[in-house]
Amino acid sequence: MLGDTSAAPVQQAGFNTRRLGEALAEFASGPVNFHGLVILRHGVLVAESYRTGRDRGLYQLLLRKRRFDASQLHDMRSVTRSVIGLLWGIAATQGKVPGMDTPVMALYPELKRLALRGKETVTVRHLLTNTCGLSWREINAGTLFNHELRLYWRTYAPYLFRRPLATPPGMRFNYNGCCTSLLAELLAKHTGMTLTEFARIHLFEPLGITQWEWRKDLRGRPLAFSGLRLRPADLARIGQFVLQRGQWQGRQLLPAAWVDEAIRPHVDTGDGRQYGYHWWLGKVDAIGRPHQWVGAIGNGGQRLYIVPALDLAVAITAGAYNSHAISQHCTALLKKIAAAVEH
Repeated sequence: MLGDTSAAPVQQAGFNTRRLGEALAEFASGPVNFHGLVILRHGVLVAESYRTGRDRGLYQLLLRKRRFDASQLHDMRSVTRSVIGLLWGIAATQGKVPGMDTPVMALYPELKRLALRGKETVTVRHLLTNTCGLSWREINAGTLFNHELRLYWRTYAPYLFRRPLATPPGMRFNYNGCCTSLLAELLAKHTGMTLTEFARIHLFEPLGITQWEWRKDLRGRPLAFSGLRLRPADLARIGQFVLQRGQWQGRQLLPAAWVDEAIRPHVDTGDGRQYGYHWWLGKVDAIGRPHQWVGAIGNGGQRLYIVPALDLAVAITAGAYNSHAISQHCTALLKKIAAAVEH
């Protein structure tokens, strides 16, 4: 445990006890299928709560009722992508992966025949910002009517680069799990390590994260766009790592300049939010003015919200898969927590 949840730490962390209590009570007993909530402020655990809810694993079809607690791993779904962004940054600062402006197709010479009509200008930076421009449909994830599902068995680079260009690279955001899968594939190729080995040695173990899983696809590859399983408290720990701009217990695991670049806006998403290097960005009100949040977002209500100006990290897990309403519920919960900050 990083702390306790008694009234004194809540007040010392700058929260209004009544307002935060109301937010926690609504989380614990409301109708939304939330599972876990962890709140850190100034690096201290302010609140941690778990409840019973319905859930299903990545390869399961039916929801099952479960009682959640601090010890259980939870599917992170697309929160995994933000972790890939951090891992790429670590490998990049070690000089082990191609530079940001490297054309992706130059790294796959076997695809030379596809390098036409602008596809040859897609760069690593475009993969990180989901602006590759190649036609891709990822709405209604989990159904047969999207391109993401085929990532469970397709060969990534040919699958992506056979798609037609919808917009010039770098011009428009389009959420694309194959961008993440390619980054993970390139990371493994250029570091000479599996994705999971690199993550364990260079991120998880240094952060003290010892309990985790990474689900694999039908080919035995770690699912870079959705396969990570973490405890909610360890998800919050990753948020604290970002808040500390890549520093952990005296070690600079990731240069602060990279973290700053990764969590700044690079492209508008078209829905009032923005996107960095595999991190979402939005606004939340606290102490009488708006503040930028940085987020990792996964299907079903998996969330990591980081509010740098408030030194606040909020981790949420839930089981409302393929629900559009859960986004509103997660946003509402963040707003209530932020509104409870007094100083």
